[in-house]
Amino acid sequence: MTAAILAREVGYKLLPFRFLRLDDTNPNNLLITAETGEYLFVSEQQLRQLVGKQLERGTPLYKDLLARHFMYEPQRHNPIAEIAAQYHSRKEFLFGGPALHLFVVTLRCNHTCQYCQVSRAPLGGSGHDMSQEHASHAVNRLFESPSPVLTVEFQGGEPLLAFDRIRQIVEEIAERNEHEKRSIQFVISSTLHHLTDEILDFAKTHSIQFSTSVDGPAFLHNANRPTTSKDAYERTLKGIQWVRERLGSDAVSALTTLTAKSLQHPHAIIDEYVQQSFNSIALRPLSPYGFAKKSSQRLDYSMAEYIDFYKTSLAYLIKINQQGTYLSEGYTSLLLSNVLTSFSSGYVDLRSPVGAGVGTLLYNYDGDVYPSDEARMLLEMGEDGLKLGHVSQPLQELLGSPVIELLLSAGVAEALPGCSDCALVPYCGADPIEHFARQGDPIGHRAFSTFCQKNSELLTHLFRLLRDGDDETQRVLLSWLARRSLGDLPVAGYRG
Repeated sequence: MTAAILAREVGYKLLPFRFLRLDDTNPNNLLITAETGEYLFVSEQQLRQLVGKQLERGTPLYKDLLARHFMYEPQRHNPIAEIAAQYHSRKEFLFGGPALHLFVVTLRCNHTCQYCQVSRAPLGGSGHDMSQEHASHAVNRLFESPSPVLTVEFQGGEPLLAFDRIRQIVEEIAERNEHEKRSIQFVISSTLHHLTDEILDFAKTHSIQFSTSVDGPAFLHNANRPTTSKDAYERTLKGIQWVRERLGSDAVSALTTLTAKSLQHPHAIIDEYVQQSFNSIALRPLSPYGFAKKSSQRLDYSMAEYIDFYKTSLAYLIKINQQGTYLSEGYTSLLLSNVLTSFSSGYVDLRSPVGAGVGTLLYNYDGDVYPSDEARMLLEMGEDGLKLGHVSQPLQELLGSPVIELLLSAGVAEALPGCSDCALVPYCGADPIEHFARQGDPIGHRAFSTFCQKNSELLTHLFRLLRDGDDETQRVLLSWLARRSLGDLPVAGYRG
């Protein structure tokens, strides 16, 4: 009796899956993805055999399809418990409540960045700092979240200009946490131009980390982030060095925001991060929110141009990693986590259901509460409709806001038109706030969505690298996932 006949006798049934044609350059030109996020590359003939139930039992492909939950044998095995466990792992972020809490302690800033999302207040301006009362209320809201792991990020403006408020918030949280016993990380997002010994001593005591912006070499950074003294680049590098000397090399991270001018210099930007001894770079496109939107005609570019830049940059990053320099790309690392593990990366924009509000809260300097930083930015566009309420309200009341209901109704990617049948949906998100900002509707139209264009193009490119890349390319990608240099990674490569 042939294997094919045995397969028909035993019988198998299909489980839900989606497929995408990657290209016509490889025999395995189709990507198929399961509800669990598992995937395989198959040929058109193999897909027809799968759907037509003509696969030969016992072949490697048959075993892979069974193991990765594209089909099952009813008489032999019930896969529901396994699928439920994997789905639970991917959506585990839903059960913790808001874990990222953003405190906008001031709008004052000494920079006049062309792409800034908020209207900055002058250094000596009044009425633009968070009050002591609002700060204490925000600490109460933070501990009302059930999440055992919390990240507290201070933003501005330039948050170090309101360091007394940072000190108050950190000390109140630390005192409360002696009883609460949560795992809490503090991050200050700063230009680092206003560092002092007092600030660094306090940061060392409370294990505070810093995040800053490095937009590339001096000519790019100073053009994108001008100051009256015209030395933004030099002062930022001085701050980075100071933090590293006092708190350690891992106590400061950096990201870059890309203007049209930046797209002309992918290698120079990456070389700058290598020169400054960073181990990660985040190649962020311009934001469609707030004050930045007013500058878009001077700074903006098409998403297609950004994707071309990103692919060029990724190829260069892979090359320098192969040559012995560890430097990962932040967004690719997040996508790799979604693709190659059974857990979500945790990144808010790539969550489904939506991360804004459910996983993130922002406490504005004036006491208003928003579901995300992006929702706050809509104020600059004359839109206040995504405010949850006031910081004096209990968390349960804030999360019961009609805004949360709106975001959730538009924030489940698996149920959205254009997303529900997309093979990439297990690794993507919905991001209704971006669609609200760009299209005036939280659901939006995926055919005109730059969010969709960006993620579908980058994920498709990543899957091609996983399918076609040589062993060294795939080892580089695995090293980014493991956050280990190539030299510390086992020699065996990865094959999807």
